Amino acid sequence: MDSVDVTVVVVSYRTREITLECLRSFIAERGDLTVDLVVVDNDSPDGSAEAIAEFFGTIQEPGLELTLHGLSENLGFGAACNFGAKDARGRYVLMLNPDTVTLRRGVERLVAFADRHPEARMWGGRTLHLDGSLNPASAWAQPTPWSSLACALGLSSLFPDWTITNPEGYGGWRRDSVKEVEIVSGCFMLVDTALWNELGGFHPDFWMYGEDADISLRARARGARPLIDPESEIVHIGGASETVRADQMVRLFSGKAQLYGKFSSAASGWFEVRCLDLWALIRVAILTPVSWALSSKRASAAAWRDIWSRRSEWRSAFVRTARYGAELRSGNSNQGEAA
Repeated sequence: MDSVDVTVVVVSYRTREITLECLRSFIAERGDLTVDLVVVDNDSPDGSAEAIAEFFGTIQEPGLELTLHGLSENLGFGAACNFGAKDARGRYVLMLNPDTVTLRRGVERLVAFADRHPEARMWGGRTLHLDGSLNPASAWAQPTPWSSLACALGLSSLFPDWTITNPEGYGGWRRDSVKEVEIVSGCFMLVDTALWNELGGFHPDFWMYGEDADISLRARARGARPLIDPESEIVHIGGASETVRADQMVRLFSGKAQLYGKFSSAASGWFEVRCLDLWALIRVAILTPVSWALSSKRASAAAWRDIWSRRSEWRSAFVRTARYGAELRSGNSNQGEAA
């Protein structure tokens, strides 16, 4: 196939069985799309690459080309996505998480939606939990000082359906209508291939978490208006490759800190990073005494103490990335693109 409708990139790491289910469901629900399906395994120690290669050997379908890259080192999520998409032949590039299940020709629906709305240049769908309930993490708004404080205080979790308490999560919107958004989740992100190449893919500074927000905001700066289609659905399990909660949260906080450094003003960014500190400190303060009475809370309390002790990691991430923010604010529009 010289050209195809969409190049689909799946990056796997320690998720052998989940990744196989992702691939099975995608192929079963591919519909009439011509597809270049590329899997990049980030040096998984669980035999993922071998299992995927064996599975691919059983598939022979017209209009579907399968490629597996079994890497000898873990590049991180963003860099592995870039590796998989570097020779994309599709009109679109789709980032699809390995912990997803395609429903009702969800990718075909999203490509058709993109064809009807080419001006958006970036598109996402509706994500669900395993039980079929809404997983709202398909789209986000750009962080602000208030949204960062609301997350730190737990307001966005306590009152997720209120816009004022959950502005980053578009509180109150059930993802049941077409909507222009600021950030499309990288778990199910369709991008015009020309735009993907123009932006250089995900920025290499983002190892995991934050890369989707970064590319979405960079795309918007170039005129893209990302849209969410409620008719294109997948199941997204979430966090499947992260087995240690402390590591997951520190990576998440570091990704957030990088976004603050890059897209917020110096004063706002400093405040937002301190909100991450507050986020961890409040949970340590609450969970530690609770864990003395409830043994079921001891693991969570210990994890949050570990997270708090590693606050220098997200602070350093903020400092490293703040130079991009300074250059962007100075008017150098080429800064912040991937090398």
